[in-house]
Amino acid sequence: CFGFPLSIFFIVINEFCERFSYYGMKAVLTLYFTRFLHWDDNFATAIYHTFVALCYLTPILGAIIADSWLGKFKTILYLSIVYAIGQAVLSVGSISELTGGSANNLALNIALSMIGLILIALGTGGIKPCVSAFGGDQFEDDQERQRGTFFSLFYLSINAGSLLSTLITPTLRASECGIHTKQECYPLAFGVPAILMAVALVVFVTGSKMYKKVKPQGNIMLEVSNCVGFAIKNRFRHRSKQFPKREHWLDWASEKYDKRLIAQTKMVLRVLFLYIPLPMFWAVFDQQGSRWTLQATAMNGDFHLEKYLIFSHVHLLQIVNPILIVIMVPVVDSVVYPLIKKCKLNFTPLKKMTVGMFLGSMAFVAAALVQVQIDKTYPVFPAAGQAQIKLINVGEIPATVQFQPQLGSVDVAPKKESGYMIFETSKLQSLHITAAALNKMESLDLLERERYTLAFKWDSTHISSNLVWDNITSKPENGRSLVRFINNFPFTVNVTMGDTDFGELDSLSVTNYSVVPKPDGSYTINASMPKDACTVVSKKFGYGSVYTISLDYCTENKLSVTYFEDIAPNTVHMAWQIPQYFLLTCAEVLFSVTGLEFSYSQAPSNMKSVLQAGWLLTVAVGNIIVLIVAGASTIDKQWAEYVLFAALLLLVCIIFAIMASFYTYIDPNEIEAQLSKEEKEEDKKDQDDNEKEGEAYSRM
Repeated sequence: CFGFPLSIFFIVINEFCERFSYYGMKAVLTLYFTRFLHWDDNFATAIYHTFVALCYLTPILGAIIADSWLGKFKTILYLSIVYAIGQAVLSVGSISELTGGSANNLALNIALSMIGLILIALGTGGIKPCVSAFGGDQFEDDQERQRGTFFSLFYLSINAGSLLSTLITPTLRASECGIHTKQECYPLAFGVPAILMAVALVVFVTGSKMYKKVKPQGNIMLEVSNCVGFAIKNRFRHRSKQFPKREHWLDWASEKYDKRLIAQTKMVLRVLFLYIPLPMFWAVFDQQGSRWTLQATAMNGDFHLEKYLIFSHVHLLQIVNPILIVIMVPVVDSVVYPLIKKCKLNFTPLKKMTVGMFLGSMAFVAAALVQVQIDKTYPVFPAAGQAQIKLINVGEIPATVQFQPQLGSVDVAPKKESGYMIFETSKLQSLHITAAALNKMESLDLLERERYTLAFKWDSTHISSNLVWDNITSKPENGRSLVRFINNFPFTVNVTMGDTDFGELDSLSVTNYSVVPKPDGSYTINASMPKDACTVVSKKFGYGSVYTISLDYCTENKLSVTYFEDIAPNTVHMAWQIPQYFLLTCAEVLFSVTGLEFSYSQAPSNMKSVLQAGWLLTVAVGNIIVLIVAGASTIDKQWAEYVLFAALLLLVCIIFAIMASFYTYIDPNEIEAQLSKEEKEEDKKDQDDNEKEGEAYSRM
């Protein structure tokens, strides 16, 4: 079909469904850890990268099974079943009703989630080296151009699946479900990918009779390992100068192993040597699912698309990468590379990968610049030995507050606030409020590193006040917003906002902070009074904000409120992440697509999956690097960590460029054909020698 084997279309469709399943689950995984399992950012990042590392360590197992035992087809089939089961277990593990809807008893949820993720890692990792190599097997030796196009089409299907899943699963997560309590619907967000994995399995089996199935040729991995081990041992035994040197150190294995295996092992080791610096690229690349996602939660995600999209703003930028991949792969393949070729530039695969690594480094420089701007917007919290206090005048006349002993004074206008002021806890003892000839003294005993709010008002005969411990020591995580209410009525009211019930509130008392479900939405605030009820529609709070709302008065059932900003909303817009995503996508097109094809083209016929597994192993090592650097690093500024990764990748890029300059491209098929010819000539020579010996013997 169009010059391609028909079987590859089943493989491409299968890959699309499998990648939808994987990336759909992965898109909400970090938020599942932080919001459902209530893990902190660092632990969630560690588990995320551990899972990704495991997904790319298991390809070694899949490659051994495929090349040595079951063959690629059966390996893909059996491990896909394990994969589908893992997705189903993860979906079940995310059901809150397993523990009665309690957020304090999540042991069963955690256990099932970890079992599901382990099975997914085994399944997806096991089939990774087999599917692309199995697709490559469908082509004849003279279909080099079609094979190259297949790898681009294969990568396109990966990102098409990623794009759709990144759009759909966050939408499913944002919907609410549950029996005891309504909350984000992770069972559905994980359940749909499980269904897609089952569809991928069915599609793959449907094309069974059309596939070209290469039989496994023994335990190749073991043979290669033994060959290398024997060569090293034999070379050590003959290290004396009396033994002549050999052209290659692997030639010392010729006493025990045939020329074909030695030649194939040389091909594999030459490529694997080039792989040594590659993990650093993946250490950078895979942070878009962890650190970059968490960076987005500290940004303003209001794209004015709330009428069209119901998933979290955090996921909006995650779809940029697959969208750009879907656009750029065909453009680069059909326009950019041909133009470079016309300019007579020798843009070899290794040069493409080098440029990709450089662009990946620049992507993290861009991320660091964005992080610097985000850090500037963070509020200042009290240090050791300090406390902060904010004054809110909910009354109708101005007031002056003096901090004793002689620590200054502040004038606060009606319905205004002072902002948080820092004091040494050992010095600040009390404050005096003065308003319209009335005075009131408020004794203070503040805890260090804490924030407090003093709400007060004048009501003709006395000054009422209420000192409240804010119980907030950092900006809300994950882009959440918090809100609380002050009752400025002279009587008790019952307060609700949307579906959140704040309960009964006495005069001048303050509620605890509650999470605003959708910071970019508006909610109806309702104050129920002894004889009436008043409502008002709230303003949009904005991501990462904290507000105190004063319930002031009611006119004709319309509630009048005043907003006091405790922590400003995120102001750096998420659109500033687009440059870093664009640079990283360009890097991915040049590095990853090229690397897949390079790994296949330079591998011997019986070691395609082994070399694909080696390529994927670099991804695992990259994620392990993230774990090590993040765990061992004492850097407390996120921008500095981004700069560290950018510098490391740039250094590795230079090393890789030097290594690549010494690499000579080969044609494994040509080498193997030459070896086959030599083997036939040797066999013929042996046969002739045997015939001559037989004739000589008969004459005797």
